[in-house]
Amino acid sequence: MMAQDLPQLLIIHPPLSSTHIESQLSQKFHLLRAWESELPLDKFLTTYARSVQAMLCSPITRVNADLLRLLPALKLVATPAAGVNNIDLVECRQRGISVTTSGSAFSEDVADIAIGLLIDVQRKISAARSLGGKRVGIVGLGNIGSEVAKRLEAFGCVVSYNSRRKKQASPYLFYSNVHELAANTDALIICCAFTDQTRHMINKEVLSALGREGVIVNVGRGAIIDEKELVRCLVHGEIGGAGLDVFENEPHVPQELFALDNVVLSPHKAALTPESFERSNRMVIANLEAFFSNKPLVTPFNG
Repeated sequence: MMAQDLPQLLIIHPPLSSTHIESQLSQKFHLLRAWESELPLDKFLTTYARSVQAMLCSPITRVNADLLRLLPALKLVATPAAGVNNIDLVECRQRGISVTTSGSAFSEDVADIAIGLLIDVQRKISAARSLGGKRVGIVGLGNIGSEVAKRLEAFGCVVSYNSRRKKQASPYLFYSNVHELAANTDALIICCAFTDQTRHMINKEVLSALGREGVIVNVGRGAIIDEKELVRCLVHGEIGGAGLDVFENEPHVPQELFALDNVVLSPHKAALTPESFERSNRMVIANLEAFFSNKPLVTPFNG
């Protein structure tokens, strides 16, 4: 089958695992690579406006009203990432556009990094505390948070959580309020999605509730924590330590953090393993094949 006879797939920016996934996708879809075109983006999109039904969305692609207005036939936005903070979900819903994510493709590797950061912080602070038996609160008991919880159980930790709603099947203690969760734990691990509602959810009050011995780990998104307040608390010894894989203004990292012995920093790499990328690629392809076959999407985003 000729490429032009395959279903069209719009890609505005190259995916993170560009070479591998493009090779896989090109066998099943006619790839419209906007970044390779000499045309300005709006002209390129206008050329295919009436025919493009599906788009592969890189995490750096802003899927907003301005972009979607140029794509009236679009019915699917597939992202190879777990997060959707670069996609205007309200606008997509209003236009009848489905959104799919990588599902749990990155969950295990991100959970491993979360536990690794927690161990590193616990072992580096002055008391050289152990992890076993600690009370650990998880903010966001989704795919990643659930994997973190399983690992914490193996260390004998007492796990509790905060989420948008109580998980009926979960054996862990639920707190509807993040402040109360922080007040009743020795460590907080941030695993939730970044939305308007979770921006700066971890603020001065929550950090104060965590206390001078408390540790915070963030593998979600940087802006879930009020970073200026976090830095202040760390510098003044108002919390015990932090393990951070994400930052509010990436790639900028507050300089004060580099001088602190009770802080472990990682360059937003929790999900960057060959295994995760391969799982994500398979999920993207499965969702696209389901869409073009009029079958149920494999990992639709319903948040």
